[in-house]
Amino acid sequence: MVTASYVSDAMQALDADVKANGLVFMNEIGLDPGIDHMSAMKVIHEIEEKGGKMILFESFCGGLVAPESDNNLWNYKFTWAPRNVVLAGQGGAAKFIQEGKYKYIPYHKLFRRTEFLYVEGFGKFEGYANRDSLKYRSVYGLDDALTVYRGTIRRVGFSKAWNMFVQLGITDDTYVLDDSENLSYRDFINLFLPYSPTDSVEIKTRLQLGIEQDDIMWDKLLELDLFNPHKKVGLKNATPAQILEHILNDSWTLQEDDKDMIVMYHKFGYEINGERKQIDSKMVCIGDDQTYTAMAKTVGLPVAMAAIQILNGKITTPGVQLPIKKEVYEPILKELEEFGVIFKETEMPYIGYNPDRLIGN
Repeated sequence: MVTASYVSDAMQALDADVKANGLVFMNEIGLDPGIDHMSAMKVIHEIEEKGGKMILFESFCGGLVAPESDNNLWNYKFTWAPRNVVLAGQGGAAKFIQEGKYKYIPYHKLFRRTEFLYVEGFGKFEGYANRDSLKYRSVYGLDDALTVYRGTIRRVGFSKAWNMFVQLGITDDTYVLDDSENLSYRDFINLFLPYSPTDSVEIKTRLQLGIEQDDIMWDKLLELDLFNPHKKVGLKNATPAQILEHILNDSWTLQEDDKDMIVMYHKFGYEINGERKQIDSKMVCIGDDQTYTAMAKTVGLPVAMAAIQILNGKITTPGVQLPIKKEVYEPILKELEEFGVIFKETEMPYIGYNPDRLIGN
């Protein structure tokens, strides 16, 4: 059995039976999770094999729009499930370890705590923390690492703009709005603003969010046509998050000739012979068009490759598992390079924790 899906408790419960029958149940072998596991474990194992001790691991991944198709103020289009984008970060505080200290970022602060990243040839990006950065800490053998942080990549400025939706409350998926199908986009926004006998919806929005009329944040809202009194939501019994997703689909759907882009960035800090070092590993993959996307390629190809490796008797270790063993990641990462999924690893001086990297820390 081969799947890109996460290992559920029910799946893990099958492990003993799977091993007893000599079967391979390969899970989490898509992009993220998947290629992130394989590319990370490759470098971690190489560091350990030469006697190094891991002290820092940071990993970021993002599905974005390619530069040649980047034509909106948000520098973003949907390249995977829009609902997951709208609900990102909800369901508990983001949790990670920084310099040996547990850190938590509540949802309402998440998109103002970002870290800058630079990828040669593609410029500057930002990353915000995933909900649980420690989920794979033991899996990766990083129990003694001082810093373990996993995040999502966006273009700089996206998180600050998305935070406007969070502060308005329109990413909430826990309740249904009355008469939602008859709301206009303008009505929808007005639901979350104070009543005023004189101020327009636009003025109330700016006051509520503290943005000036000449702020680029305001232009980003206008670009989404949020204040249109004629466009109807048309969704019955919809939550705020469902309506927001519907509105964003108007602007952020990939067009026929649009290309998407996957960016993955790992940072490995380690100690060897009393010296601290760092390796940065970066991967950028560009899609062909709306159908043959980088997202489709990076999620689908590893699944197919793993299936072939199992059928050919190259992957034999039985059990419910992730692609973290050398017999799995070595051949698949090598084959992925033929399809343009290539990691560039760079050795550099150890940077470690630097509070200046974080906005609003």
